[in-house]
Amino acid sequence: MTSEETGSLLLDDQLCFGLYSASRAVTSLYRTLLEPLDLTYPQYLVMLALWEQDRQQVKELGAALSLDSGTLSPLLKRLEKAGLITRERQADDERSVRIQLTEEGTALRAKAERIPPHIAAAMNLSTAELGRMRAAMDQLTTSVNAYRESYQPR
Repeated sequence: MTSEETGSLLLDDQLCFGLYSASRAVTSLYRTLLEPLDLTYPQYLVMLALWEQDRQQVKELGAALSLDSGTLSPLLKRLEKAGLITRERQADDERSVRIQLTEEGTALRAKAERIPPHIAAAMNLSTAELGRMRAAMDQLTTSVNAYRESYQPR
């Protein structure tokens, strides 16, 4: 195979490096914006999911965030310790835990509403461009996950 068939190995030609660099820049900005709220970026993602739909099962929350329970459980413990959520075992199924926002967790949403406009301004993209970018990222994620599941090493 020629280098044209296999692709360039130049760092600047790698999509993965562009995604990595963009992710680090965006996550760093989020970290700065979330500091006054005493939230980490992963905690913010959990809170976003709960602000969208409160009283979720841990399993549902993990699926929405693409996080396994080993990653999600420590996040939930810290959010509970901070007084933002409660965790409640279901009486009919001890393995099932429902997550619910506290009053403080619900109130934090008003403070968090200032974050998306800052992110949009930093990206210098129109609403339509942001929508197209999000759709392209969703398509990329779906395609890569499907490929990874069917990949057979040679």
